[in-house]
Amino acid sequence: MSKISDLDIIDLAGTRAKGARPYYFNDPDSDRLLSIVMAVAMEHAVTRQRLDALERLIEAKGLLSRQELDDYVPDRAAEGERGVWTQEYIARILRFVQQETETLRDGVDVDIHAVQDELR
Repeated sequence: MSKISDLDIIDLAGTRAKGARPYYFNDPDSDRLLSIVMAVAMEHAVTRQRLDALERLIEAKGLLSRQELDDYVPDRAAEGERGVWTQEYIARILRFVQQETETLRDGVDVDIHAVQDELR
């Protein structure tokens, strides 16, 4: 089994799911945008829940007040780690665009409207 540190997170973010991609709108660009928005919404929801839990635990244990958390300024190392995380996050959010770009690059020509008609 691989350690987390040995994994290429950005590469894994581009992993394709098996099966046909569902389409919800007649306009493929609307489907792309929906995929990106939903990925951001899921990331945000999970982060918000975890942040809320951490802030409540930290305050309940008397470790820090919420004001101290709000006033925190990261050092240079923390800023670097945040930068790496941001790149990985953007890769996850734009996974759908990356996959479509790879499909075009690999020469697979798919008529999106024909696929949508087949799914109806």
